Amino acid sequence: MKYVFTLLLALLFVSCSTIKVHYDYERETDFSSYTTYNYLVDMRTGIPELDEKRFFRAMDITLQTKGLKFSEEPDILIDIKSSIYETQSGNTVGVGLGGGSRGLGGGVSVGIPVGSPKLTRELEINFIDAKKDVLVWQAISKQPYREGDPPHLKEERMQELVSKIFEKYPPKTGK
Repeated sequence: MKYVFTLLLALLFVSCSTIKVHYDYERETDFSSYTTYNYLVDMRTGIPELDEKRFFRAMDITLQTKGLKFSEEPDILIDIKSSIYETQSGNTVGVGLGGGSRGLGGGVSVGIPVGSPKLTRELEINFIDAKKDVLVWQAISKQPYREGDPPHLKEERMQELVSKIFEKYPPKTGK
């Protein structure tokens, strides 16, 4: 019983820090023809400098495991944009007032937000065909963001994020 409780607690902890990823891609693209990549030169990621280094390190590792190689003359140019914003927690307390008599009724209800705002990081990765200058693949991820984590934890989270983003790359195209 003790182990079941620990497992449930671990699952609850993991589910609270989920990464959501939405994909889009050009259906007619042959992704097997892309073998090399590079990053846009004038890209402004919006990621703090040390986190950006961690992110690029995780990207390079992940892309190389997918069979892509870094090149000065790439097939794919990668553009990255990131933003952090506040969202309200989904918890509210409802306060209601009502009354009525003889078949007539009325009421007022108000939802009061409970808890502090949460930080969310949205990260957009765009793959651009370098020869055609056309967007061919896009992933947009959202995940809870915590400030002040130690560097080793930031490194782990960044690798987890990049792995999740590229989980479904290359897409299975059905021509």
